[in-house]
Amino acid sequence: MDLSTHYLGMELRTPLVASASPLSENLDNIRALEEAGISAVVMHSLFEEQLVQSHDELEYYHSFASDSFAEAQSFFPGSPQFHVGPERYLEHIAAARQSLKIPIIASLNGYSRGGWIRYAKDLEAAGANALELNLYQIPTDPMLSAAVIEQNYLDIVHEIKCSLTIPVAVKLSPFFTNFGHFAQQLSALGADGLVLFNRFYQPDINIETLEVEPHLLLSSPQELRLPLTWIGLLFGRIEADLAASTGVHQAKDVLKLLMAGAKITQMASVLLRRGIGYVRTLELELINWLEEHEYDSIRQLQGSVSQMYCPDPSAFERVQYVKMLQGGYTGHSSLTL
Repeated sequence: MDLSTHYLGMELRTPLVASASPLSENLDNIRALEEAGISAVVMHSLFEEQLVQSHDELEYYHSFASDSFAEAQSFFPGSPQFHVGPERYLEHIAAARQSLKIPIIASLNGYSRGGWIRYAKDLEAAGANALELNLYQIPTDPMLSAAVIEQNYLDIVHEIKCSLTIPVAVKLSPFFTNFGHFAQQLSALGADGLVLFNRFYQPDINIETLEVEPHLLLSSPQELRLPLTWIGLLFGRIEADLAASTGVHQAKDVLKLLMAGAKITQMASVLLRRGIGYVRTLELELINWLEEHEYDSIRQLQGSVSQMYCPDPSAFERVQYVKMLQGGYTGHSSLTL
């Protein structure tokens, strides 16, 4: 059975790709992912804020008590958390490239124009096969217009594409006034792929301490519907490859997303829950389904149920919502409120 797919100019053995997560922080885990059959790994994100914070901490301790004796070496921090720049991350990328045969996709989450460009170049130099730009930013300034935010993103992608030779994918949130138009603009600028979707960090409140606390939940299968919808709408309408992220937990999820038009399906939560070895189970279930339904390859599936090729294109649109509501209160088993 041919499970191969083409993504970001790379030929991948299967559409099963490990998305950015803590799993990729350890080289042994990445090796285990390759052995289990994962076709590529997106590394955990390099955050510009962490690099700036690390630099500031090192500067503080380096100058602290600088009027003391020169022999007082104990004032200099020896903890491995103090590193200037992305050296550890870059070394990790290089080590992964040397140890593995599967493609290594670096992930960058910046916030300043200079930071995006600088670290993107560093990641390419370290040997990354491709780069995933994690455009994760919550606009908190009510005076900042959507047009300004989108143009800033477009400028960043354009500058990075002009600065690199490796393929560039853009990981997005769905929170744009006209997501399809923005996706088309990114593709026109040369983005090689779009990853749908990022999950915004949503804090929680501790009602006893009255503090805002970090609270990160793993994805659920129900979250699959949003990327599936937009991949189905965009397939055949933009040049960029489409990758699904969030909500991929079972082989049937992978199949649905391929049918909608995805080139690959990224997963992390299910591997954190069920272990790296679950990749083998997913691949075997994909093969069994394809053989049972007399497919020769997954490429026959890709886009077959996108809006462009769906027998009922309105299934992706507002009219289907009206139909669901009209039938939903009379025992429609698929209605979820």
